[in-house]
Amino acid sequence: MTTTVAAYAAPSAKAPLERTTIERRTVGEHDVLIDIQYAGICHSDIHQAREGWGEAIFPMVPGHEIAGVVSEVGSGVTKFKVGDRVGVGCMVDSCRECEPCRSGREQHCVRGSVQTYNGVGKDGRPTYGGYSQKIVVDEAFTLRIPDGISLDVAAPLLCAGITTYSPLKHWGAGPGKKVAVVGLGGLGHMGVKIAHALGAEVTVLSQSLRKKDDGLKLGADHYYATSDPKTFEELAGTFDVVLSTVSAPLDFGAYLGLLKTGGALVNVGAPEEPISLNLFSLIGGNKTLAGSMIGGIAETQEMLDFCAEHNMGAEIELIEASQVNEAYERVLNSDVRYRFVIDAATI
Repeated sequence: MTTTVAAYAAPSAKAPLERTTIERRTVGEHDVLIDIQYAGICHSDIHQAREGWGEAIFPMVPGHEIAGVVSEVGSGVTKFKVGDRVGVGCMVDSCRECEPCRSGREQHCVRGSVQTYNGVGKDGRPTYGGYSQKIVVDEAFTLRIPDGISLDVAAPLLCAGITTYSPLKHWGAGPGKKVAVVGLGGLGHMGVKIAHALGAEVTVLSQSLRKKDDGLKLGADHYYATSDPKTFEELAGTFDVVLSTVSAPLDFGAYLGLLKTGGALVNVGAPEEPISLNLFSLIGGNKTLAGSMIGGIAETQEMLDFCAEHNMGAEIELIEASQVNEAYERVLNSDVRYRFVIDAATI
């Protein structure tokens, strides 16, 4: 039978989130029921709740940075047992048959992966996310959170962690490589931590020097203000990888100018507005302008294990569920260091 649980939902586009109840499906043969303990707030939640990325499904329960404990398992579940510490990220299913799915890149499922919220499950019903007390997820899309990470700081790793880990690994961040992280926010602070742990020389590029002390403590070797035109002159041709984590349009020509020959500017932030680009910025220097979207399930587990090995979680501000609308406004004003996490016990 279905389970009724409390949640915070946006009833319509741009409306404040409010407490409500939702139905979670019956635990199936390969499902786990998770008692959610913490749910991170991602800028994506705001984009979608306010239809910044296009038409959305309402009522919407956001949240794809979920950490909790298994409270029930289906009869066919083999990966988890009651009491296990687990997480759920940005997707809860995929076709599992296409080439991307079979190669561990479920996020690029040809038929479209099933999003944790603002999506439609295989049963034809809307999906609801982590701003809730419980969630039912197939074991194949559930992650094990290692004992070395507390659940509150682990929650943001399910999006912010994998969103930065995947491209840094793909583009070879490591010893002998110079990596710049654009923006020191929810994504950017994890990008700095992970790039440093991978062994790269890390530079933060931020609008101002306001967070310089934080950036250096997080693992950055250098910190520059992009509001200073001299930054782009001084750092021209410096980096192997520039990882842009911001959701605002950039002067891509200027940032491509920071790359070495053959370097890559990789975008994980997703501005609502289109961008323009002079292609000579790419042609000169054989440079790459790339994008990256989370990671597959196996890579996400790899990221969690890596973070545990390096004793690394997100820097968080724990809030009560009733503060979620205030938190949204603070995210938009860059007034969080560095990820809001909802204590699900307050829902």
